[in-house]
This record gives sequence, C-alpha cells and structure tokens, in this order.
Amino acid sequence: MVSIGGIDHKLIALPVVAASLGLSAYALYRLHRLNTKAAVPGSDLYESTKLLSEYLVFHFGAPEELIPYPFGPKDALDFPKRCAELCLKHFKPKDVGQSRALDIGCAVGRSTFELARVVKEVIGIDYSNSFIDAADILRLKGQMSYSLVQEGDIFSDAVATVPKDIDRTRVSFEQGDACDLRSDLGTFDVVLAANLVCRLHHPKYFLDRLHQLLPKSGSILVLTGPYTWLHQFTNKSLWLGGYVDANGEAITGFKGLQKELGSYFELVEQVDMPFFIRETARENQWTVAHAIVWRRK
Repeated sequence: MVSIGGIDHKLIALPVVAASLGLSAYALYRLHRLNTKAAVPGSDLYESTKLLSEYLVFHFGAPEELIPYPFGPKDALDFPKRCAELCLKHFKPKDVGQSRALDIGCAVGRSTFELARVVKEVIGIDYSNSFIDAADILRLKGQMSYSLVQEGDIFSDAVATVPKDIDRTRVSFEQGDACDLRSDLGTFDVVLAANLVCRLHHPKYFLDRLHQLLPKSGSILVLTGPYTWLHQFTNKSLWLGGYVDANGEAITGFKGLQKELGSYFELVEQVDMPFFIRETARENQWTVAHAIVWRRK
C-alpha cells in the first residue's frame, strides 16, 4: 500500500484485516511494528518459552518450587516483591489517590502488582511481547498456567498466581522500549527499573528521560542491577561502567549512574540485593544486584 498525505493506509486497513482473521486491530498493529522496526540487540532471548517459564517462577514461584532442598540461598527469593517494597519504603505520597508508578522492564509483572498495594495507578512496560502478554493474562485472570523444566524434556505443571489482596484494576501493561518511551506517558511519583540499565541498547537515552518522568521534588527512583555489561545488548562505547578510562581509572556502573543522575537526583540509600533464578531443578543462577534509591531534588 502507498502513503498519501502522510497517512499510512496499511494502518487504516488494520481493523478490516483484523476482523477477517479474528484478531484485534492492536494485535495486528503490533505485528506491523515488529515487522517494520529494527529489533533491539539481544531482545530475541526474551521471547522464548524457556525464558518465560523461568521468569514466571522467578516472579511468582513458591519457595519449594524454586529451592526444593533444605539448604540454599532462600534470602534471594521474592526479588521482584522486595524491589517493590524498597520503592514503597521511601514513597511518601501527599495524595495516594492521585499517585502513579512506573515499573520499566517489568518482565511478567510481579513488582508492578506489588506496587499497586499502595499506588493508585501502576504501569508496567517491557520490551518483550511474550512477557507483556503473560503479565496481561495475570492482570485479567489473576493466574496463568505454565510448564516448569525439571531436566531435559521433563516438565511439571505450575501456576503463577497474583496475590488475591492486590487490586489488579490499578495495573496496566504495555510493550515498549525503555530507550524510546512514548511521549504521552505522563509523570510519576515512583519509577522502578530493576536489572534493566545494563541490558539497554542506549542506557543514557533512558536515564535522560527520568527527570521528565519524575518532575516533582521528592519523587522516588529505584534502580537495581548486577552491572553485567555485555556487547550483545549494549555497544561497548555506550557502557556506563565496567571499563577503564583513558586516565587508567576503573569506571564502575555505580560511578556511571552517579554521573548521569546527580544533577537531578539525590542518592538516599544503596543496598546489596541477592536474587535467584531457577533454570532447572538442579541448575540455577544466584546473583547480587546493587539496589540504589534516588530522590528527585
């Protein structure tokens, strides 16, 4: 199709095509976007069934599903919940009824739901369509069935469940790029970006937007990250840390974040937060994220 007068007639035709295929126009629009917009480096990894299963149990799994042994790092469980609790520890709203939070890099949404215990409106955004589709099922139905890898091709049935005392109507999810967030997203009282910055293709683009998302003095920003800078996700020239500069100084991710955020935000707390990702019944990841809490000046 051709474009006349700046109008993309492929988009005008979407509702007609959607009706003929039994799909929503938005679903076809998303397919159109996926086919016309260059993929973010490393993003394909997060569209696999394997990763979806791992993140569902990471976010919603019971302790016995994650560590079915009398030993193990059980203080590393419930990381997404603990991230939300860290946000709420510092969130001092003047009017809870008008409060808004953004969970950017929300994956399958546990932190988003937990923030809704206090915050009136919470938006969860992730680049992965698979993760957002799962989060939306959880929002609508409160639970989602999935398969948990035991070993090889042996699986067990599992169910991710949103705690029943959370008001899911406060929550919405959307697919989006943290480095290119939509302009009409609005402003927030709390922004959480858990284990996100070192996975972004242009981390400074995201950081440069934060003072606009959090314009009010006293608003809270929480970032966590293991600072695993990888060229598969971020061109090395764009790393915020993990390198030695021309003067021979080791630049860490924390130093890079302090440099980028210091003009608009005040550092109020930093803490080491372990997290545990289950891959199979016997193979797992244990990692320590650096959690840093900033308050808008």
